[in-house]
Amino acid sequence: MDNLLMHLNGGYVMQLERRGYVKAGHWTPEAAVEHPEAVRQLHREFLRAGANVIQTFTFYCSEDKLEISGNVSNIFGAQINEAACDLAREVANEGDALVAGGVSQTPCYVESHSETEVKAIFKKQMDDFLKKDIDFFIAEYFEHVEEAVWAVEVLKTSSKPVGATLCISPQGDMNGVPPGECAVRLVRAGADIVGINCHLDPLTCIRTVKLMKAGLENAGLKAHLMIQPLGFHTPECNHTGYLSLPEFPFALETRAMTRWDVHQYAREAYDAGIRYIGGCCGFEPYHIRAIAEEVSAERGFLPPASEKHGLWGAALGMHTKPWVRARAHREYWEKLLPASGRPKCPSMATTAE
Repeated sequence: MDNLLMHLNGGYVMQLERRGYVKAGHWTPEAAVEHPEAVRQLHREFLRAGANVIQTFTFYCSEDKLEISGNVSNIFGAQINEAACDLAREVANEGDALVAGGVSQTPCYVESHSETEVKAIFKKQMDDFLKKDIDFFIAEYFEHVEEAVWAVEVLKTSSKPVGATLCISPQGDMNGVPPGECAVRLVRAGADIVGINCHLDPLTCIRTVKLMKAGLENAGLKAHLMIQPLGFHTPECNHTGYLSLPEFPFALETRAMTRWDVHQYAREAYDAGIRYIGGCCGFEPYHIRAIAEEVSAERGFLPPASEKHGLWGAALGMHTKPWVRARAHREYWEKLLPASGRPKCPSMATTAE
């Protein structure tokens, strides 16, 4: 884990929902079985954009979540896990990428709060992944650090490296546990990598990871840091993130990050000491390419997708219109204040919290 990693995870469910392969609401990943060609194509786009970790499309793939969703009745978690592992490995082998097996929060935790039952769910998923010999695990999208700790404790029995990310704000998890304390608990449980994913925008997530880093330093602990934020602007910075925004989930387009926003995010994340840099919901392949291009000097190369992209708009220098040619440089895009084109819309929303 010493090398800089580019990765995209939760963005799969939102991208595949927009493409017609995932049903919004419960966001379950049966497309790995029903439409493997769609998942494979998205894997390939992220790989070409510069990702060097391909995560299994297994978000919300616990049996209790699949049953509650009602999206499928004849496809089970083990089938999805195994198909997702095969797809991820197939595409990872087309490049120089690792495969991460992902588990996420469960309905069982909120309903029963039974450590035994929740850990049994994670153990079942882990066993599916181990049959396919994934490279490492990611426990992602946890609102309660206690459940994330339980996941880490189970996954560490595999002897594989384990990353753990929480979908929390700088105010802490849903029980008010501060980010620094969350990080300490995760590392003491065995996590090799800790960080934040989803719910809030990149700069807010960087703030939260910095708090996690400070907590680890104060406790005399060390771990790699990771970050996988939203690809949307959420300056409201509310406790439960974009789930409370009135635009969630079907009208978030006007909040989308530009590639130039992502350049800024990647640089600030790198300068903060974060070395596992990626994205979650709303991140598209061109966003991952922007990360790869921003840190290309540190990585020592550009991704294949940069063959079709002039850095900082350089290719616009060949445009026939002089006012477009004038945009072929970094200063223009860094100073641009993008308009939404919606004169009656507010710049910020009143959240549901």
